[in-house]
Amino acid sequence: MISIMNGEMTMKPLHQGISVPDMDASIAWYQKIFGCQVCSDVQVPFLNARIVFLTMGEFQLELFQYMGGDRQPLPVERREPNEDIKTCGTKHVAYAVDNLGELAGQFARENVDVVKEPFPMGGDLVCFIRDNSGVLIELIEVGGAV
Repeated sequence: MISIMNGEMTMKPLHQGISVPDMDASIAWYQKIFGCQVCSDVQVPFLNARIVFLTMGEFQLELFQYMGGDRQPLPVERREPNEDIKTCGTKHVAYAVDNLGELAGQFARENVDVVKEPFPMGGDLVCFIRDNSGVLIELIEVGGAV
């Protein structure tokens, strides 16, 4: 038995995978909005996909673009936080930020799709946005609502 809980092994977040319909547009969005940098860009023939890794500090985003004609769009209900929780599976990634109010101002200037303006939740300040493909992203200023 492998035990992570008792300290015999360490674990930390490494990356999040996101399927996107337009790789170049997604790369540009993540670079512009979050300052990401491309660290690898490969074609994977057996998957019929292009896979790009972007760095965000020590964390990475893994973007997939399936090149086949039977690609499925993001379902409408997956674009709304309160509806998305009704569907089983991974929901969204959440990033801790220092100043959500300042970031919200930057989002307005950059025409970022803000789903829910900053609101208090359990002592924190929380905001939901969508990337250029409609994927939900949560931003949290820990203790920001106190």
